[in-house]
Amino acid sequence: MQAESAIPELPEPEPSMPERYAEGDRIRREVLGDAHVNSLLSDWPPAKPLLDLITTYPWGSVWAREGLDRRTRSLLNLALLTALNRPEELRLNIHGALRNGCSVEEMAEVALQCAAYAGAPAGIALMKAIHEVHKVHEVHKVQEGHEGHEVHKDRPEQN
Repeated sequence: MQAESAIPELPEPEPSMPERYAEGDRIRREVLGDAHVNSLLSDWPPAKPLLDLITTYPWGSVWAREGLDRRTRSLLNLALLTALNRPEELRLNIHGALRNGCSVEEMAEVALQCAAYAGAPAGIALMKAIHEVHKVHEVHKVQEGHEGHEVHKDRPEQN
């Protein structure tokens, strides 16, 4: 009997920086919306290196991974931003969590978890922010005639 020669499988090549940027830009726009991406310092040349960095790395390298779905990543961001006391980013990420299909009830559970581990004021701050952002989303839904939040169901990594 002949021994079969095993040819090791080579790992898939890592995406290039332009590919990571393109993927990051796509994901960032799907989660946060074109209006935010187009307005955030995009017209100020000194901010370009920072915007390139966040588009390539957190969005193109981390959010693009298959290990967690977008809903989970959104809920994790809410907890992290709450614990770090980043209210402006927190509101933006609540908006993104709603777009990713997270429910108000799920986000309220994150607020409770944050209260237990980061302190009651942090949990209360998150709960207030969820309430405020959700009210704005409800008003926009009525104005635009949408039945629900925008969820990208065509992306298998979100299911």
